[in-house]
Amino acid sequence: MALKTTLEQWELLQSIVQEGSFAKAAEKFNRSQSAISYKVALLQDRLGLPLLAINGRKAELTKEGFCLLEQAKPLLRSFYALEKRALMLTKGDKMRVRMAVDSIFPKHHLFGAMRAFQRQYPAICIDLMEVLRSETTEQLIARQADLYLVTWRDDLTAKGNKLIELTFMAVANASHPLLSQPYPIMDNALASWPRIELTHISQDAPPKEAVSVTDSWTFTTIESAIDAVVHGIGYGWLPIEHIEKQLQSGELVPLPLMYGQTRSTALYLVIDENSKIFDNEINALARHLSFFVSQS
Repeated sequence: MALKTTLEQWELLQSIVQEGSFAKAAEKFNRSQSAISYKVALLQDRLGLPLLAINGRKAELTKEGFCLLEQAKPLLRSFYALEKRALMLTKGDKMRVRMAVDSIFPKHHLFGAMRAFQRQYPAICIDLMEVLRSETTEQLIARQADLYLVTWRDDLTAKGNKLIELTFMAVANASHPLLSQPYPIMDNALASWPRIELTHISQDAPPKEAVSVTDSWTFTTIESAIDAVVHGIGYGWLPIEHIEKQLQSGELVPLPLMYGQTRSTALYLVIDENSKIFDNEINALARHLSFFVSQS
């Protein structure tokens, strides 16, 4: 059965609604207002439904128009992505997928998935940005990633799926004075020593008058945080998957706390809804990440 409508007609309808009038939509597309009106009138005629109503000087969608345009929007986004991709290929640009991944995500899962993706899509490059839990949703979105693997954010991860739950353990260097405390270790004993934490570099520092020996010492990479605890600078809750070797060698020792010796943090996999240009590739990368996590 032949199609009755075209993507161009739906694009014009969307523009009229976004701009608020036929005149502004005509200006946007560098066409006459009569040409725009004719295209939309033809769209309504072929569907047999009124899609627009004029309220004063503003063009507004009817109930039927709203429902149908909402269904057409994903098609428009996909077509925009198709043309953008064609332009990149014409210019000879290398296609790139941007990933924002929390630094606590186990590297063996990450690199296993990236290696599998590389074999499947050798012509596509990956830009990996490691992020911290202390980054705000706004800071994450500003990274303009195609795929996010991050802790819970109401405005972001609600659109994704939980991928993995990581366990953090309170640990210290084997010779740290905390381990000479009577067991179990109480909060007041912990308060006498620096707590090692990860934080984003742009996060505001506490005021100088608030600093004391009970404050946390902050680091911007998981590797530095682990090294700080290994070298006895302080204690901290560190992801077990990152410190298995140090635990086995005895460099790091679990702290026998009264309570809260372990904590859990979930990471969520989110695909940016505007990244239609890499729809197949990003979904493939997400599947590889899920596969390697499931094998652990």
